Amino acid sequence: MKVVLFCGGLGTRLREHSDTIPKPLVSVGFRPIVWHLMRYYAHYGHRDFILCLGYRGDLVREYFLNYQEAITSDFTLHGADKRIELHDDFICDWRITFVDTGLHSNIGQRLRRVRKYLAGEDAFLANYADGLSDLPLDEMVSDFRRRDVVATFASVRSTERFHMVQCDDAGVVARVDTVPSEDFWINGGFFAFKQEIFDYIEEGDELVDEPFARLIAQRQLATYRWSGFWQCMDTLKDKISFDRMEARGQCPWMIWQRPLPAPDATRR
Repeated sequence: MKVVLFCGGLGTRLREHSDTIPKPLVSVGFRPIVWHLMRYYAHYGHRDFILCLGYRGDLVREYFLNYQEAITSDFTLHGADKRIELHDDFICDWRITFVDTGLHSNIGQRLRRVRKYLAGEDAFLANYADGLSDLPLDEMVSDFRRRDVVATFASVRSTERFHMVQCDDAGVVARVDTVPSEDFWINGGFFAFKQEIFDYIEEGDELVDEPFARLIAQRQLATYRWSGFWQCMDTLKDKISFDRMEARGQCPWMIWQRPLPAPDATRR
């Protein structure tokens, strides 16, 4: 399945980085978050990407045009002829289409503008490109196909905490409690769509507003609940959290690094 990545947002709440580079290029360790996300999809066999560019799309193009695996991967240098022997070559079989979808376009309009690159696809995947997860993508896709709906998305538990305020009619506060958000499920930004999704998006529509309302009215929108790891890159605090996880080597989203399951001795 092709994977549409929405890479054109301004990232206004991450200004420490997004004033100079687009949010998808904000790094987690040595590589940008969009690389981590693409590596995640490639792990499940989805290696045909469409990048919806907008703000500083030129930098996204430059990153991949100038990409050198040896900068961040293990390699052996053969001194005699300066030949580089890569021990990993992650993107060699990736196919990436770069599309300018407008500086101020919303998600729905960015998706409409890449429709021609999805011709012939009965279904495709999409992502906000600003969050990472250990979501079992194969299970989500299987659930999507089994339900036979037009669209599905991963819903995840919110990591935020809220202050619940109780006050009287005069506005005098009687109580303030910290409320954990474990009971709240939010849109995690991992989508699967049938080609028919374009029948539900009109000019100017934001994806999760009018189109999703139309899908809901026809019972054509489902969700796959995932209570495992999920975190978005929304603020500088999120950036620091990702970097600390990477520095400790505790990166749940790097499912490609997990050991393969032991073979079942009962199977031949």
